[in-house]
Amino acid sequence: MIKVGVLGAAGKMGSEVCRAVSDDSELELVTQVSRGDELQRLTEAGTEVAVEFTDHSVAKKHALFCLSNDIHVVIGTTGFSDEDLAEIEAAANEGSANAFYAPNFALGAVLMMLFAAKAAPHFATAEIIERHHQRKLDAPSGTSLMTARKMNEARGDSAWGTLEGETEKVPGSRGGNVGGIQIHSLRDPGSVAHQEVVLGNTGEILTIKHDSLDRISFMPGVLLAVKKISTLDGLTVGLENLLGL
Repeated sequence: MIKVGVLGAAGKMGSEVCRAVSDDSELELVTQVSRGDELQRLTEAGTEVAVEFTDHSVAKKHALFCLSNDIHVVIGTTGFSDEDLAEIEAAANEGSANAFYAPNFALGAVLMMLFAAKAAPHFATAEIIERHHQRKLDAPSGTSLMTARKMNEARGDSAWGTLEGETEKVPGSRGGNVGGIQIHSLRDPGSVAHQEVVLGNTGEILTIKHDSLDRISFMPGVLLAVKKISTLDGLTVGLENLLGL
């Protein structure tokens, strides 16, 4: 049995993780850490793998605490900068514990990113529309940023097409530009996690869309990461690395 602790256990994602861990015969939920609780609860409970679903303002501190105490950490909180991830990677390389980070744990979302990257070299323009619940603080989402990165990597040195003489009557109305891809972020009550990639050529449009309608859609990916993290090395980014994709 793998001894698991959950950071952010009182939140919507954290409580779902607690239920999933408790229902899995290979895992044991040994501690739940919520706002105001001491991180030492993880070490006192003998936690082997911690699952981090809090706020990005404290998530890095939590991850570094785990790694410095030889606790593997699975990170689902988004909003990390490249510098944050580099610091987490350095800490993982220095010790015996590993870190795993994924901006999205849903299998369909991972496939959406891979399909978009496959299509990217064959289209002139691309835009991403992402929609999440109103309590998601970071924008654009980690999923949309990783999607754009993968698409731009697949495209290589070929620039995306642009509109001649384009004018924003309201600043920001065309979204944020990530390497030539416009990203539009919506935050709506009732939403969970939704993303649409729209690629265009003259006379055709390809739309690749994924919807998570319930947070339970993330649980198979989270549990897979918890079970696999001890076999990894340092920091691993992206669920596709555990799926052979």
